[in-house]
Amino acid sequence: MTRKRKTFVPGGWSIILSVLLLMIGLSAGCRTTGRGRLWRILPKMGQRNWIVVADSAYPAQNKPGIETVVTGRGQLETVRAVLDAVDDAPHVKPVVYINDELDNVSEVDAPGIRAYRNQLGLLLQNRTVRTMPNDRLITTMDDAAEMFKVIVFKTNITLPYTSVFIELDCGYWNADAEKRLRNKMRQGN
Repeated sequence: MTRKRKTFVPGGWSIILSVLLLMIGLSAGCRTTGRGRLWRILPKMGQRNWIVVADSAYPAQNKPGIETVVTGRGQLETVRAVLDAVDDAPHVKPVVYINDELDNVSEVDAPGIRAYRNQLGLLLQNRTVRTMPNDRLITTMDDAAEMFKVIVFKTNITLPYTSVFIELDCGYWNADAEKRLRNKMRQGN
């Protein structure tokens, strides 16, 4: 029978405490990387900018106007954090898009997708949500980056077609006001 020998290392507790504090600091950094970046960039963003909360397989796009931030966080918590930040910004409002494909992904092919759809539905329940095919959404991001900033928060979710696309619109002006303005301008007033 082999006996384990206990070894006392001077300062062992301080080393353990230092490692734990380092781990806590690193994990906190991972959790706030995307959120911190969003809080710094959101005041600069406005109408026609996009924010994507992407699944882990979302492609890295080469356009200079697209910035990708790896969050190390869950997708739903990141969607919630982004929408909360946008809701708190008086100059913009979110227009949410999801993939057309999401409703057709089966639980057999992607275990957990049903629970994800339910949770996302609850998260977006009081919002207007538009759908678009995945390829068209990615092309839209590529096209938008020609003139406008697109920030992609890449999360750790491994379920297909779960990226949430948020187009920023003006928070203090709406389509009805724009229509009245254009009509007035056409009338020469």
